[in-house]
Amino acid sequence: MAVKTLKDLLDEGVDGRHVIVRSDFNVPLNDDREITDKGRIIASLPTLQALSEAGAKVIVMAHLGRPKGEVNEKYSLAPVAEALSDELGQYVALAADVVGEDAHERANGLTEG
Repeated sequence: MAVKTLKDLLDEGVDGRHVIVRSDFNVPLNDDREITDKGRIIASLPTLQALSEAGAKVIVMAHLGRPKGEVNEKYSLAPVAEALSDELGQYVALAADVVGEDAHERANGLTEG
């Protein structure tokens, strides 16, 4: 399967479809786990907004730091989900894991846009 561009997806129509966006949200955090530079988050907004406005059910996949296969709160994407919520003006849910029942239920529970 060929990699598609955002334009390809929008031209084909994404209304009601699940669309996975792989984003680089490896953002710097201070000791209080606050994001100190939202540049990568801001850069993702046009793509996420275009998909949302086209009616896609958007799933963002990302990582923070190098957890090396271990669950570690230090590498939680919670600050990123909160920042995305603030920037997009809508709630952004955070799944407990990328596989398993929680991720499956959250993906199936997404609404268009």
